[in-house]
Amino acid sequence: MTRRPRRLRRSQLSVPGSSEKMLRNGAVSNADHVFCDLEDAVAPSAKVEARDRIAWALNTLDWGKKTRCVRINDVTTEWCHGDIITVVEKAGANLDTIMLTKPYIAADVVFVDRLLGQLEKRLKLQRRIGIEVLIEEVEAMENVKEIARCSDRLEALIFGMGDYSGSQGIDTREIGGTGGYPGDIFHYARFRITTAARATGLDAVDGPYANFRNEQGYRAEAKRARALGMVGKWAIHPSQIAPALDVFSPSTEDVARARKMEAAYKAAEAQGLGAVQVDGVMIDVAVLRLVRNTLNKADLIGM
Repeated sequence: MTRRPRRLRRSQLSVPGSSEKMLRNGAVSNADHVFCDLEDAVAPSAKVEARDRIAWALNTLDWGKKTRCVRINDVTTEWCHGDIITVVEKAGANLDTIMLTKPYIAADVVFVDRLLGQLEKRLKLQRRIGIEVLIEEVEAMENVKEIARCSDRLEALIFGMGDYSGSQGIDTREIGGTGGYPGDIFHYARFRITTAARATGLDAVDGPYANFRNEQGYRAEAKRARALGMVGKWAIHPSQIAPALDVFSPSTEDVARARKMEAAYKAAEAQGLGAVQVDGVMIDVAVLRLVRNTLNKADLIGM
């Protein structure tokens, strides 16, 4: 199987592809990942024109080390194939991933995979374009394991709780909020997406929180997602970038402690020991896996 690129996805910033100003702002933001949107943020009458504007932005603006992504319309629309063909033909060399909206079954993702493969061959692109998938329909949730395994281009599963709430008939008036449910109304969905992603080596990412003025609420949802193993969360407004980076980054203290634990375990292992005590905590192989999760994040961030 093709080795998947390792990318930071602590903060995925949504930018309307129809707005040059917002595309420019996205390029200079602190987000790890920016997706230029052709779907919900762009009116039907502006979608075709937005493709060219996104291609211009990908080719012209300085995106730094960000993952450059385009969110396309779903396979049931008249725009999907045109979104892919136009953007890849005009800016494929400067595109990292395509984000597919509203897949229902694995075949929806395979369609995008095959089309990308054809374009890459014809255009002689040097890098493969990855796929990120939004799980936002109840049918997709039922098929999430098959979707996660259907293509070696897949890099991430993203929980789109807005459309998912509509699909399931969840009673909430605020995307990303709990609607008064006694607990985390999205726990099962997040858990199922994350296990499917982890089992196949993909990133699991949490979706939008609509009230961008409520940082406390945003942080609470981000922490729930992180606790389950998700690696990041969407930012629908630049004000949500910093909280996401904070929540999904280990602290310097955590990293230093993890390095100390790993070093102590390696020293013990060299002496034939299977466990060692560090600051009152027993470190064995199982604990070492948790330690290395922290260190893997730190290495990717550059801490």
